[in-house]
Amino acid sequence: MKKIAIVGRPNVGKSSLFNRLVKNRDAITSEQAGTTRDVKRRHFVVNNKEALLLDTGGLDKGCELFDKIKEMSLKAAYAADIILYMVDGKSIPEDEDKKFFYELQAMGKDMALVVNKIDNDKMKENLWDYYEFGTDAIFGISVAHNRNTVELLDWVADKIPEEDTVKEEEEKVVEVIREEAAEMNDEEFFKNTRDEDDDGFTYWDEDEMDGVITDDSIFGDNDRIKEFDEEDVNHIKIAIIGRTNVGKSSLLNALLGEERCVVSSVAGTTIDPIDETVEYGGKQLTFVDTAGLRRRGRILGIEKYALMRTTEMLENSNMALVVLDASQPFLDLDEKIAGLVDSNRLACIIVLNKWDISKREDHDKIIVEIRDRFKFLSYAPILTLSALTHQRVDKLHDMILEINENYSQRITTSKVNEVIERALRRHTLPSVSGQVIRIYYATQYETRPPKIAIIMNKPSGLHFTYRRYLTNKMREAFNFTGTPLLFKAKKKGEK
Repeated sequence: MKKIAIVGRPNVGKSSLFNRLVKNRDAITSEQAGTTRDVKRRHFVVNNKEALLLDTGGLDKGCELFDKIKEMSLKAAYAADIILYMVDGKSIPEDEDKKFFYELQAMGKDMALVVNKIDNDKMKENLWDYYEFGTDAIFGISVAHNRNTVELLDWVADKIPEEDTVKEEEEKVVEVIREEAAEMNDEEFFKNTRDEDDDGFTYWDEDEMDGVITDDSIFGDNDRIKEFDEEDVNHIKIAIIGRTNVGKSSLLNALLGEERCVVSSVAGTTIDPIDETVEYGGKQLTFVDTAGLRRRGRILGIEKYALMRTTEMLENSNMALVVLDASQPFLDLDEKIAGLVDSNRLACIIVLNKWDISKREDHDKIIVEIRDRFKFLSYAPILTLSALTHQRVDKLHDMILEINENYSQRITTSKVNEVIERALRRHTLPSVSGQVIRIYYATQYETRPPKIAIIMNKPSGLHFTYRRYLTNKMREAFNFTGTPLLFKAKKKGEK
């Protein structure tokens, strides 16, 4: 499959074109230079032909972060088959643009000069200045107003071989699904996918999150559980979450064995969630590097959009790697971020990163501290590693597969009831207002996460402490390491 890279300096509209071509508001766009930092990849269809589209960061220089963004973008361009070099048609040609254009052109790849922001007919005169680049493949377009993009799309389609043609029915399905999102502007799209604060953005409010980490949230209100397709068991979606600068992007690079994400000492380097899928042990593992989370008062600019995307990623994930910094004291914010795993009912591994530079010598003492702080993730295994040196990173893949088996397992009704009966004999259910509470039987009715229905005469009489007791007994009988286990009390005949 052909790879098409959109390349150019900051703020020329690369991410906007990317969104237009994939027909979805996928990449975050803003007027701030450096919004796109990592290379975003998506499949898209043009004139019935499929290709892989790459949205790259701006080619700029200056600080450590911008230099790494430039390096990653050029690497993506070198690996691409087709390059769309994008410039700002509202300004005169820049010498820096010519330098990059000629450097990429020298590789002999199919390459077009895309002059963006030609918003009206009068501005077409600006195109003449860009013919000095010496290419016939020049297109004056306006992504914002969707003007004059047909010729560009036809040119791209001509460069894609016929064997990459997709079935007409498949393209129609994609068009129907994406059509509404394609017509929205950024403001409308974000408005339809977030809960707004007074200024129109979503925040992690410490006061609002205080209720996340409670026994009631762990064992009660099971109707909040989202459903998963059991046929999707071979595809594991894994979100990497944590506060800023704990090493999430470094961990993703280590898991993939390549420099997929920009890594720098600048807090909040990752903005757009970056996902990458690998095959391992007969399963598809999709890792998502999410933006680092901060306290509400420290959230800046486009990070507000990034946090909204992190929420979306968690809602669509099966598992979370909660990354902690072993070289620093744990914070209350770490606990609140980890609380998102519980609220989304995800399988979980606690990753203690930067173990190579940690000055804490007592391993057991740190584990005890984690267990004390993260009681609500008592089922999650803890792995110490170093993403930088790749120390023990290889163990993560096998641990993910094992936990996915636990997360997806189904226990027969007879075995579930054996455990419940033994538990009842050991500790009977307490009565409520003199009324005897009876459990008739139990059965597992869902997986990912495992959910067990308890059929009883008085569902309201199942106190959360007894739910915890039953959970512990089920964990003693079966391997539910790394996965939440949820109970729902029901009456006979209740759906």
